[in-house]
Amino acid sequence: MKIIVSVIRAFYCFAALAFLASCSRFLDKKADSSIDTPNSIQVLQALLDNSDVFNISITPAFGEASADDYFVEETTLKTLEERLSSIYTWNPIPYKYSNDWSACYTTVYYANLCLESIEKIPRNPANESQWDYIKGAALFHRAYAFLNLAWTFSKAYDEASANTDMGIDLRLQSDFKVPSKRSSVAETYERIISDAKASLIYLPDSTNHVFRPSRAAASGLLARAYLSMRNYDSAFKYADICLSIKSDLLDYNTVTDNDNPFSNTAYNGETIFYSSMNFSSPQELLERNYGRAMIDTLLYSQYDENDLRKTLFFISNGSYFEFKGMYSVGVSRYFTGIALDEIYLIHAECSVRLGRSQIALKDLNELLRKRWNKDDAYKELALNDDKEVLALVLKERRKELLMRGLRWADIKRLNKEGANIVPARFVDGAVIELPVNDSRYALPLPDDIINITGMQQN
Repeated sequence: MKIIVSVIRAFYCFAALAFLASCSRFLDKKADSSIDTPNSIQVLQALLDNSDVFNISITPAFGEASADDYFVEETTLKTLEERLSSIYTWNPIPYKYSNDWSACYTTVYYANLCLESIEKIPRNPANESQWDYIKGAALFHRAYAFLNLAWTFSKAYDEASANTDMGIDLRLQSDFKVPSKRSSVAETYERIISDAKASLIYLPDSTNHVFRPSRAAASGLLARAYLSMRNYDSAFKYADICLSIKSDLLDYNTVTDNDNPFSNTAYNGETIFYSSMNFSSPQELLERNYGRAMIDTLLYSQYDENDLRKTLFFISNGSYFEFKGMYSVGVSRYFTGIALDEIYLIHAECSVRLGRSQIALKDLNELLRKRWNKDDAYKELALNDDKEVLALVLKERRKELLMRGLRWADIKRLNKEGANIVPARFVDGAVIELPVNDSRYALPLPDDIINITGMQQN
């Protein structure tokens, strides 16, 4: 047992040290700012402002690479290394550090470190706003990482089986010696909700940069989590709170750069909290620089000619279309953060599921009006059938939020509602499918983590 603990400690120390190297830019910035001996509050704020730990390349790519919004041409598929082709065909080979798991748990480690450290600093009138922010931000970041891990490595939340389905490792301490163990899905979501709700107490409504979490972001996170649990009352509540703080959508008619359309609006406008997808093996399937991921042709055909997303989101390679509509600077960073369009769509979906279809249509009209070419008059949606409204909301959710790290969780959740979504791949002249509720929807943990900790594999 002592040997196992030592190995665990060494592994996590190695991971932490690898990411500590990324702090150098931040520490250099502190030195450049002539902060010679910062107090503990300043040190903790500096840690939380390290975008390499809390914002950039932190959320899993594994789920999006496994989802159905894209395909890889057969000629390209035959040239891929097995580590990539096996992910694409839902049969991933064993893999090790670094990966989506380690990226998320690096965030968790530093969030825990900040939470432990802030409790050692007395809160007083002189530091209360900074003290509160540090605690709130750390709680938010931990909940954010836990939710992304649950979406990737656990089954969809199902109240009937959540107490026995395997969740994630809920690491609540920075101490490497604490043994790793998998919680249940129920325990996982309880912790996500608990942390996110607690963060609301400490965070301000908004912050001066979208790299920093806010009450609006925490409300959006709660809306995401409750939607994943199919708790539509609570998801509606927190989407509503988020929209009461921030609600101005970006009018796509004002976007002028067709090559990198959102590079100038990535950190403002609709973005509430910024994060991007991890640079891991799965993302190599998706990244536009590689030219491998082609947008599903049926999905592309759903965009009207006057829908500005058709030109702002996609670029032709001569035969098919690639995605370029990420709310990020550059084509290699897939935006996975919380943005207003997602919150409007959560609000709309919950509204119709709760029997408030007219509110859902109002939300949709507000969103789609800002996506429609102003040279052609937008026609308000007017439907009375709840099933038709729900189908339209879900259709627009997929069209608006593709390639944001959401689709995999959506497939799992919607199949629990009877959607019967079956992802398919065309491989060697044959179609292979991933059946509804297949065990492979809970993606495998890294092989070295299983070997080191003894946790059960999916």
